Amino acid sequence: MELIERSGEFSTRFGRWNANEDLTGYPWIENIHAPFTPVRRALPMMNLGLISSAGAYINGTEAFDLESKGGDTSYREIPVEIEAADLLYAAKGYDPKAVGEDRNSLIPIDRLLEYQANSVLGSLNSAWWSVSSFIPDANAVAEILAPSLVDRIKFYRIQAVLLIPASKLCHQTLGIVARAIEASGIPTINISVDSKITDQVRPPRTAYYKGNFGSVAGEPNWPEYQLRIVDETLRLMETFDQPGSRKLSVIQQSQVEAARGER
Repeated sequence: MELIERSGEFSTRFGRWNANEDLTGYPWIENIHAPFTPVRRALPMMNLGLISSAGAYINGTEAFDLESKGGDTSYREIPVEIEAADLLYAAKGYDPKAVGEDRNSLIPIDRLLEYQANSVLGSLNSAWWSVSSFIPDANAVAEILAPSLVDRIKFYRIQAVLLIPASKLCHQTLGIVARAIEASGIPTINISVDSKITDQVRPPRTAYYKGNFGSVAGEPNWPEYQLRIVDETLRLMETFDQPGSRKLSVIQQSQVEAARGER
């Protein structure tokens, strides 16, 4: 299974792109087929991996390069013990205000650890992965970043991976990464607030809703909202029997909550 179908065509069009920050004229990836690996473990028995494209890095270490045309295909492997106060964000394509206030809006470590403590989830892997928020060169994602992440995920014996993008371009980046992970035999699910992009890239499983870039895992300082997104997404992962995307009901539930004066 090719991670990028018609990759040569993308290379030609990418070479002509004028590298503007607002992505005008950018040659978005369009795939037709998708790999698929069934979920073989229930959530309470699962070691879950987490990948975020918020561009997070530990304070005092090197930031992601946001200036090169192709983007930075490195990643940061971050232990779950690292506190939110120790993280900085190389943000491009999204406003980092929400994740700066509450990392769980893009990196739901606290929500997933709560699930682990309550035995809803077997375990959150001891390390999670941060990738750049701006990687326009999709071929580099497929050839460099995705295989590197697959190797680390296999090293930790992870049974499923949750991928959370930060920006519009991130939806493409993590869609490609999900395709690589799934092709290696490990199930994945992406959260999306831009279903058009994810439908074009064709990651194996997508849970989407009408949310905002920069807070794809839920609005900051609203743990109930974040838990609703994460819970429904993870439970959906087990129900897919073929590649596709499904809409979350989180917005409807939150509107009811607001109408009752509960938020």
